[in-house]
Amino acid sequence: RGLGKVEEAVASYRKTIALKPDYAEAHNNLGAALQKLGKVEEAVASYQKALTLKPDYADAHYNLGNAKRELGRLKDAVAVYHKALGIKPDFAEAHNNLGTALKGLGKLEEAVASYQKALAIKPDYVMAHNNLGPALKDLGRHEEAATHCQKTINLKPDFAEAHYNLGVALKNLGKPEEAV
Repeated sequence: RGLGKVEEAVASYRKTIALKPDYAEAHNNLGAALQKLGKVEEAVASYQKALTLKPDYADAHYNLGNAKRELGRLKDAVAVYHKALGIKPDFAEAHNNLGTALKGLGKLEEAVASYQKALAIKPDYVMAHNNLGPALKDLGRHEEAATHCQKTINLKPDFAEAHYNLGVALKNLGKPEEAV
């Protein structure tokens, strides 16, 4: 469903690159389309080409970080997110995804700090609240975890994962009836 349009986009980006090989944005967009198709290694190559052409391209660094994270290369992803943030410090999505990579590496305090930076930039960022809650829970900070889970639900009431996370936080606070 919808993949036909992505495949058309891939073909279009490839034509663009054939006409203008030094067009960094086309390489970045090709990478994003390839990644949507599950061709993550190919996407990595496209992002890297975009960055060869335009080293200060924060979005390409961010996309490369996402691809590396998807491939399970968390240390590489962290390094690439830091590059994106060095170029664009107010990149809330990069702070959030950096937090997710750090959490995957077991660096919970650093992950929490990254999620908090994302929220300082974009206070209503649903995914950052949703990610911060479980990270705080893992640190034993259950009251704060419940607060962020509730904020997620307030922002997106139909977000099932946030309801689950809130239930876990409430259970950990000794409130099993509320958790249910």
